[in-house]
Amino acid sequence: MAKTASDTKAKHAAKDAAGGQGEVKKSKAAAGKARGTGGKGGSGKKAAKAEMKAAAIAAAEKAARPDALGTAARTTAENSPQEEDLAVATVRKVAMEGAKTRSEHDLLGDGEVPADALWGIHTKRAVANFPITGVSVGHYPELVRALALVKQAAARSNHRLGYLPKGKAKIIEEACTLVATDPTYAESFVVDAIQGGAGTSTNMNANEVIANVGLRLMGKAPGDYAALHPNDDVNMAQSTNDAYPTALRLAVIFATQPLVKALDDLAYAFKSKAVEFADVLKMGRTQLQDAVPMTLGQEFDGFHATIKEDVARLTEIVGLFREVNLGATAIGTGINADPRYAALAVEELSRLSGQPMVLASNLIEATSDLGAFVLFSGVLKRVAVKLSKICNDLRLLSSGPRTGFGEIRLPAVQAGSSIMPGKVNPVIPEVVNQVAYMVIGHDLTVTLCAEGGQLQLNAFEPTIGYCVLSSLRMLTAAIDTLTKRCIDGIEADRERCRSLVQGSIGLVTALAPTLGYEASSRIARRALKENRAVADLLLEEGLLTEAQLNGLLELEAMTHPTRRQKAGTVV
Repeated sequence: MAKTASDTKAKHAAKDAAGGQGEVKKSKAAAGKARGTGGKGGSGKKAAKAEMKAAAIAAAEKAARPDALGTAARTTAENSPQEEDLAVATVRKVAMEGAKTRSEHDLLGDGEVPADALWGIHTKRAVANFPITGVSVGHYPELVRALALVKQAAARSNHRLGYLPKGKAKIIEEACTLVATDPTYAESFVVDAIQGGAGTSTNMNANEVIANVGLRLMGKAPGDYAALHPNDDVNMAQSTNDAYPTALRLAVIFATQPLVKALDDLAYAFKSKAVEFADVLKMGRTQLQDAVPMTLGQEFDGFHATIKEDVARLTEIVGLFREVNLGATAIGTGINADPRYAALAVEELSRLSGQPMVLASNLIEATSDLGAFVLFSGVLKRVAVKLSKICNDLRLLSSGPRTGFGEIRLPAVQAGSSIMPGKVNPVIPEVVNQVAYMVIGHDLTVTLCAEGGQLQLNAFEPTIGYCVLSSLRMLTAAIDTLTKRCIDGIEADRERCRSLVQGSIGLVTALAPTLGYEASSRIARRALKENRAVADLLLEEGLLTEAQLNGLLELEAMTHPTRRQKAGTVV
């Protein structure tokens, strides 16, 4: 085969990796120091040697990766002052024609894959079979990490039980640690997130990547499966039907943590505004009509309370994912696994993940039932609905700026029109609305997928995973954006709020306990018909003195319960 640019680049990468030994030695010393060995001692030397080898491999892979920017463009970008890093979505393709390849074999026969690819023939077929969303499994780092931890727990357990030799177990562990901790390995999880086969393609992708990373750690070429096999070794005592669901559940636990933090930050931002706006009198509304006076602080404190409720619900429901079916293998009978394996594997997974995972009491039920995803997705929908309602309120309260409510001012983050100069739109609440609609749609999809499972397995779990993980990611990003680019910068138009209260007929509700319902209704009708202020009419008719009126219309009197009745005075 002709020598290609990729061959040359790979050679340069190897030189770069070798030339970077000075940095690797620094890492070696630091690693030894972190372990309290100062770089000396048998265990410290072994660990540092492994890290040095891993660093060399990572450097080679980084150099061999296709450059997203041309040299000139990259130089320009590096020299240009940037306010912040911008993440721009790209679609990567692997060019097979003219590339250096290796041959692999599977059930369907032989096939060629790129020589330096960490994935193999099973992954290649899945990529060809499922060009569905363009969103790969590697798009979800929590799932990649979870898959690696499941494989690592399996390797430890199989070694403890005497089925996996020490050397292979050690290599698989090292490879899993790299995949779980280095985000660049996510690029090798290339199968589409939505796929047929109940997640088999994702599991095969993980097996191949971990095996090939292990082979590189052994100094061997990718694809040399006689030394370390994706199925026989990495997938030992496992089936897609227990490894994939377990990883998916663990991934949801991981992905929920940043969402909870984002919600907590949003709740805190609302609470801060509630304190800031505590003395801003405004008109409360029901059915878009004037109701009774309140403060803007009370309105924002309501937003705070409802978000905190969702934090509690999420924290509670995500606990359902701690029950897993690891060790169930194909349908829950544990075929091809030692009877002791399931308990050991879950124990090791808990230790590796830092999460208290437990083995399901009935593995056949746990393999086929996806009720936890239905409940959890419902909570995500609840979060989305509440967020969307809040954003609707923010858009209404900020509408105008002259012809709408105009009670608050949202921060201006971009020009609002290509034709109307000076127009600024509530784009941040708008994008959160749209995310909410996506999450609501995902919830329906999760419901249908869970219902559509048949007999001992649900084949639609990949789509459930795609929907739930996508909802978690979008909600987290949307909430962070809402907090930082909108809520933190909201200002109140105090004069506008007060003028709307003073001109509203809703004031009579606060006076009804004193005037009575009939008199209050009559004043309200006059105020509306004559377009006059309620206060002026009350003074004109002599229903209240100015001192009485001022007392009844004080901020505290109108926004908190003030009517007092002595017990036993009503006959």
